[in-house]
Amino acid sequence: MRSFALSVLCALLLSGSGSFLCAQTAAPGTGSPQSAPAAPVSAPRDSAALARIDSLLLRYVGAIITEPVESKERECEFLIGTAKDPELKRHIALKLYDHYKDSPLMGDEAVAIYIYDHWFADGSIPMRGEFDKLEADMFAGLNRQTLLGMRAPKLRFRTPCGRGKTIPVDGRTAVLYFFDTSCAKCKLESAVLPGILDGAGFPLNFYAIYAGQDRKAWAEFRKAFRCKSKDVKVVHLWDPKVKSDFLRTYGVLSTPRLYVVEPQGSILGRRLEAENLQELLPVAATIQRAWEQSR
Repeated sequence: MRSFALSVLCALLLSGSGSFLCAQTAAPGTGSPQSAPAAPVSAPRDSAALARIDSLLLRYVGAIITEPVESKERECEFLIGTAKDPELKRHIALKLYDHYKDSPLMGDEAVAIYIYDHWFADGSIPMRGEFDKLEADMFAGLNRQTLLGMRAPKLRFRTPCGRGKTIPVDGRTAVLYFFDTSCAKCKLESAVLPGILDGAGFPLNFYAIYAGQDRKAWAEFRKAFRCKSKDVKVVHLWDPKVKSDFLRTYGVLSTPRLYVVEPQGSILGRRLEAENLQELLPVAATIQRAWEQSR
């Protein structure tokens, strides 16, 4: 894969104007770079050349789409780090950051945060402007605590009767559903979720976390939201004064937000749609049963 990355770099650098030193290559049959004589090649400046770069980068990230997040991070570091021309380095970094930040593939946002932390956060590579820098900083801050595989942050909410409850609880798969009764998309998701939960077929805690402050609207929601499965325990919670800081911790800038947490506390799914939850539940069921057998 590393040799493919180098071939992409060399191909995209051979047009345009300017200078660039390609100082690394991959050893035949390996993924590790080795020293090679520095060879000057040109760094593109014109829009046509940049379009060719973008096309090659898109092909490359497509080729590694099934690789683990750690591999994607290493490849991005190699692609960005190999470029010596500042303008080219910045263009590649921004293109890769944008791709992974907006990727529909769950988990790819971790790659965007990795790129931000290593290249943009300290100003090593400038972003397009101050607003973009602030936006990227916010994106990283709102997502870095709840990436796939991380231990889900435990937060304390309030039940309808005012009791405190800390979630998620270890030992049972958990679904955290952040919603608002005034949210149109939440209404659609809330209408289909009970049916999905009824088909789960394994021990599951479903935490319906109301992100609003309208007590009456919340009561109406609780009355209407019904799950028939005996395996699923529905727990209604809220935090009207946001003492738990759940908005920042779980990145709830908008609703709905769905997370799935494994029985040992690791995040299995994040920022899901209801249909994604339905697809993920069989995986969660397998993990839950394996965890139970290991006890």
